[in-house]
Amino acid sequence: MQKVKIFDTTLRDGEQSAGVNLNMSEKLEIARQLERLNVDIIEAGFPAASPGDLASVREIARTIKGCSVTGLARAVISDIDAAWEALKEGAEPRLHTFIATSPIHREFKLKQSKEQVIETAVSSVRYAASKFAVVQWSAEDACRTELPFLAEIIEQVIRAGAQVINIPDTVGYITPEEYGNVFKYLYEHVPSINKVELSTHCHDDLGLAVANSLAAVQHGARQVEGTINGIGERAGNTALEELAVALHIRKDYFQAETRLNLQEISRTSTLVSKLTGMEVPANKAVVGRNAFAHESGIHQDGVLKEKTTYEIISPELVGYQNNSMVLGKHSGRHAFRNRLKELGIEVQDQEINRLFSVFKETADRKKEMTDEDLVAIVLEEGLSKTESFYELKSIQVQYGTNQIPTATVTLSGSANEEIQEAGTGAGSIEALYNTLEKCMNETIDLLDYRIQSVGAGRDALAQVYVKMKCAGKETSGRGLAQDVLEASAKAYLNAVNRVLYMKESAEPIVSR
Repeated sequence: MQKVKIFDTTLRDGEQSAGVNLNMSEKLEIARQLERLNVDIIEAGFPAASPGDLASVREIARTIKGCSVTGLARAVISDIDAAWEALKEGAEPRLHTFIATSPIHREFKLKQSKEQVIETAVSSVRYAASKFAVVQWSAEDACRTELPFLAEIIEQVIRAGAQVINIPDTVGYITPEEYGNVFKYLYEHVPSINKVELSTHCHDDLGLAVANSLAAVQHGARQVEGTINGIGERAGNTALEELAVALHIRKDYFQAETRLNLQEISRTSTLVSKLTGMEVPANKAVVGRNAFAHESGIHQDGVLKEKTTYEIISPELVGYQNNSMVLGKHSGRHAFRNRLKELGIEVQDQEINRLFSVFKETADRKKEMTDEDLVAIVLEEGLSKTESFYELKSIQVQYGTNQIPTATVTLSGSANEEIQEAGTGAGSIEALYNTLEKCMNETIDLLDYRIQSVGAGRDALAQVYVKMKCAGKETSGRGLAQDVLEASAKAYLNAVNRVLYMKESAEPIVSR
């Protein structure tokens, strides 16, 4: 049984999803959960992108000890230095560096000849190897690169000190059979190939990312890169939960396995979904809410008689549990803290009292507090906070079927000044958002607005996600409250505060 390493890039490639903007505490919470999931490598970010990204990668490297932490770097000395500065205190610091190799990238992006690309790649790998114990090298757009040239440059970077070679399908173009043949070709034409591990990084533009990654495993890849829920650039990346469960269920066929703790899959998926604001489709394999639902009468009859008639994956395998402890307004601090620990949520001592106060205030208005409520409160109150340029003081909205919806908003600004405006709109949310925009010194375009209930019942909490363009940057925000309008206002301000906080350190987009 072959061992396959899992290289998680949720915090790097996943965060490049349009509108996703995680702060440091959110990244750290995801990294801790990835450690519980037992991934082998966490790609924590791109340290050279900004001081903020460097600081986040450094904090993750200092905190995570159960797996290796890596960062991305272009084939540039300053990028490698920034990565070393961020990663040097980690338990097993490694570098991930890359350069494009395909004809279209060489001609139009790099404007370099084959010889120049090889020279740049070799010199950067050699420099990286002088600092890092493990250097991974990627051929960006490898699957549209001439195979003889791909083999040539791989041999050269191995000689320069690379220990892991990644073959990315950067644009999601290749098919499983073709991808497997690439790995077969490299094993036959790269003399030093047996000295390194081969890795796969697939994008899902044609819906083939998981299939391609599995084909690579069949042809000798011993590391798979991907993200939780398959998030990432454009159509996303290989969904790691799908790949890991496929290897587990069909180990008889693939003869390969990971070291992932599969029972942490559900919790990890939910955390990433809530913090990124990217909802998991109901019909998504493994983690969609319909993945274990049976509508057909024939299917229901079969499952009732014997689950395996229509259910090849048990919900328990990936961590779904039907038992949920219900807390209420009479629950004490100990029960609250203990349940958070059981849910895998780590809260600092100085934060527990504030979160417990929020819990008690919410429990006074809700009859019961479920696990979903607890997770939502902690993620909203404990992790989503960033530097507040604007803080909501009060809102009032007037609406009637024969009236023009009108909103009045009071905010406090970064200098503690009070800002008050009123505005109208075609509906309550539009009136509220028009009024909030009047309070800002920025033009704001709302790109997406989504609302969902946390749990069920008339007193369920409302969670609102927004995507917007503010100060020329696309960002996202979320808000939680029992009242839909209050949650909407919080989400709007959360998004604005994030982009204003990041304004001075705009991050370039990097893809592989």
